Amino acid sequence: MSSLDAFAAGKLAALDARHQRRTLVPTARLSGPWLEREGKRFISFSCNDYLNFSTDPRVKAAAIRAVEQHGTGAGGSRLITGNHPLIEELERRLASLKGTEAACVFGSGYLANVGIIPTLAGRDSLVLVDELAHNCINAGAQMAQGAVLRFAHNDLGDLERLLREHRGHHAHVLVVTDGVFSMDGDLAPLEAMGALCAEHDAWLMADDAHGIGVLGGGRGSAHVGAKMARVPLQMGTLSKAIGSYGAYLCASQPVIDLMKTRARTLVYSTGLPPAAIGAALEALNIIESEPDYCALPVEKARRFTRALNLAPAESPVVPVILGPETRALEAQRLLAEAGFLVAAIRPPTVPAGTSRLRFAFSAGHEDADIDRVAALLRERVL
Repeated sequence: MSSLDAFAAGKLAALDARHQRRTLVPTARLSGPWLEREGKRFISFSCNDYLNFSTDPRVKAAAIRAVEQHGTGAGGSRLITGNHPLIEELERRLASLKGTEAACVFGSGYLANVGIIPTLAGRDSLVLVDELAHNCINAGAQMAQGAVLRFAHNDLGDLERLLREHRGHHAHVLVVTDGVFSMDGDLAPLEAMGALCAEHDAWLMADDAHGIGVLGGGRGSAHVGAKMARVPLQMGTLSKAIGSYGAYLCASQPVIDLMKTRARTLVYSTGLPPAAIGAALEALNIIESEPDYCALPVEKARRFTRALNLAPAESPVVPVILGPETRALEAQRLLAEAGFLVAAIRPPTVPAGTSRLRFAFSAGHEDADIDRVAALLRERVL
């Protein structure tokens, strides 16, 4: 065995010992919440396609029309030849939905965060990050040239303490949080956070990957309250409720102009394929015209939390925390035997000792199936 293979094998053995090794399983998406694995059909509670748009006939038809008109690929970086007209139309629509001057579309949520944060945070900057922020936010902060500190999860007092202690030592401060936390399903207190950041001349950025389309009338987590929260940097993805692929930043015109000339992950990446953009545009059409439909994922999640006497769901994501990795994996197996696919989430994705089943609810879930899986959890797991 070569030293490279020995290195890889040793790492894998260590992961096996901690029950933290991951494997890829071929998965065929069917209609609504259904999927197929290894010849068996499951009702999935693990998919982020909250509005089931990826299999919606209207959205699929829009993707096909885009391919027929524009081809299958962008053909180059957006700054070279890959900025076809559909992208700019999508950016206008996103900015309108989010209530900002402009928008910039990126290749994925990960590419967006590792491009946006270093573009805004230079050597003389400080980046403050919620301790439970998504991995790609932390990756972007690590790539920034300034200092990075973390504040306690959703703790405005701790954030204010850090701002008071450190704001005067840095030319700029960027505060970054998830709008909806992907593993816990709770919301950041964006209205209060925005006011606090404005008081200290800090720039607030919220990752709304799990909020757009399903919260705030479809406009996302910054729009949940009576008035729009002061979030000058609204980032998110097109791959969850939008049912497509890609990501965006909605912000002021000067900020967006800066991104389009300096964000490395935009400058040096091929533009989105036309099918992804066509699908996203049609999804936005439905979101804007069918607000009651957009509210269904959270309604379904709240039915589940009521059945288990959990705190009312704030988003389509509901964790059932079980503790050890082995317990989460056994619960995943038990639910799979009953025809439900619910992913066991383990460290390092979540903190040690908090392995869980992560439920993600969609508009297509039947109430009877939600009741069945909740009953199974009560009887066999909890």
